[in-house]
Amino acid sequence: MTAPAQSLPATHPQSLLFREAFRGHPAGLAVITATGPEGPVGLTASSVASVSADPPALVFSLSGRTTAPLLAAADTVLVHLMDAGQAETVRTFATPGSARFTEDMDWEFLPTGEPLLRHSTWALRCSITDRVDVGSSRVIVAAVLGIQGQATGHGPLVYHDRTYHQLSEGSSLRG
Repeated sequence: MTAPAQSLPATHPQSLLFREAFRGHPAGLAVITATGPEGPVGLTASSVASVSADPPALVFSLSGRTTAPLLAAADTVLVHLMDAGQAETVRTFATPGSARFTEDMDWEFLPTGEPLLRHSTWALRCSITDRVDVGSSRVIVAAVLGIQGQATGHGPLVYHDRTYHQLSEGSSLRG
């Protein structure tokens, strides 16, 4: 199998099948934040994945014309791993044009300059080590510099078929 040499129209059968396949593939959710030239920026991502535990590294992809280029240009980012208790924050950062980093949103700048969402389950401070353009997206590889947070007791927040879901003990498969 080889990758297509050029972009396919959104209505191309291969593009439609690709989107359908990934609608059925659940993913955890994160909010990625950084400080841009005009202040804090952030977006919701379902593409975060661990790459290495030793040394700790992760990867995520960005697409879009507004926030994504600002995050991709940053030297450091915070990757906030979110649980079901933060669903509203995830929605806010997923909605284009929504008010982010407002006074009523519990956040602060770290001494290192990145905007921290205080109620995220885990916040991983990362240094971007590589940027790779792939089609209409940019893949970001990042080394984890530090981790803060703790388990909250809320179930994991999962994105599946364009909908947010909460995993619970009742959703686990036994045996």
